[in-house]
Amino acid sequence: MQFRALISDLDGTLIDTLQDMANAVNTALCRLQLPPHEVSEYRYFVGDGRRTMALRALPYDQRDDCTLEQLLAYIAEEYDGRWIDNSVPYPGIPEMLDELTRQGIRLAVLSNKPQVYAGPMISTILSGWHFEHVLGESPDRPRKPAPAGALQIIERMNVLPQECIYLGDSGVDMETARAAGMYGVGALWGFRDADELTRAGASLLAHHPADVVTLVNHSLE
Repeated sequence: MQFRALISDLDGTLIDTLQDMANAVNTALCRLQLPPHEVSEYRYFVGDGRRTMALRALPYDQRDDCTLEQLLAYIAEEYDGRWIDNSVPYPGIPEMLDELTRQGIRLAVLSNKPQVYAGPMISTILSGWHFEHVLGESPDRPRKPAPAGALQIIERMNVLPQECIYLGDSGVDMETARAAGMYGVGALWGFRDADELTRAGASLLAHHPADVVTLVNHSLE
């Protein structure tokens, strides 16, 4: 089966956003006089939506609804002013997108990042490439690992699930790929490790974005 499309996660897959997210949440925590976290800890806080990230960042004895809602409000304020400060494409991503575009592979993004950031981030940081659809977290669509967003994208593209690669850096992404019937590729340059991706059912572990191009090339032979 030849691949015709690639749906990618955003944070930890296309763009390294960890520093900006950590800075926003840590500043929000300090506003509540709560302890901040090391940037590396956020690798395991993110990926399941903003509310879950905020809950994970709170101390266990401070996870009441009132504190959580206040933290979420502060995070929104802080991230609004810094979401592009340090966020950049991972090495090899521009070249991967160039080659996939050259080969006619259609591109889309499915993220648990709020839509209000997902769209502008792609149009600003990855403005040189055409993504047909960019779907972020939205109240009218269940978050990953529910396959609804991925299936919505390929329906609009008129592409079969088995013709689509789903690229992501977390177990949630690989579970999404499996639920949607797509070929799940785990991005080892991202936030999570090989064990998590393998346990979640990755069909392939990619050490570098060039590995995705190799996969597409093999499907065309």
